[in-house]
Amino acid sequence: VEGIQRSDVEGVVFLGYHTAAGTEGVLSHTYLPNSITAVWVNGEVGSEGRLNAHVAREYGVPVVLVTGDDMTCEDAELYAPEARKVAVKDHISRYTAECRPPSVTFADIRAAAKAATGIAGRREPDRDGPFTVEIEVDTSQLVTNACMVPTVEQVDERHVRFEALTAYDMIRCFKAVCTLISAATERTYG
Repeated sequence: VEGIQRSDVEGVVFLGYHTAAGTEGVLSHTYLPNSITAVWVNGEVGSEGRLNAHVAREYGVPVVLVTGDDMTCEDAELYAPEARKVAVKDHISRYTAECRPPSVTFADIRAAAKAATGIAGRREPDRDGPFTVEIEVDTSQLVTNACMVPTVEQVDERHVRFEALTAYDMIRCFKAVCTLISAATERTYG
């Protein structure tokens, strides 16, 4: 959601989003597809939508539209209840979905986007920090890399935590952690 700080941004669309790592949903993940196995923000499961919605609220920018699978739309009800939601496929398993016809989803997304303009417009910023972010990874060496970021501390063998006063600082630290985790991820085994 970089750029959301600009005063001319009146709404944000989360297009093609997924559910959080470790939850049900087609290709569920939080930023990194396999190495991050779970994320929590203040004790709540942290999908990409939820993390980005915290930043949007901090700048008074409403999430006006969310698209993804049906589980993503359910998740969005929790962090952006007034946003329009369009499911383009129905979750069966992580790697299986029943896709809705593109002609239907195109029309649905177009109609929802048009309706979403009606809820766009800056609001009073909602600074809901501080934030405690916990990240679980699939191997212990990723914790070592994540802890290179100042303020990130190891909780256990595959789990780190950090705190941030603002959502903007939270997402910046989270992205730095993701970069270092990604750099330490083994591309091939053995």
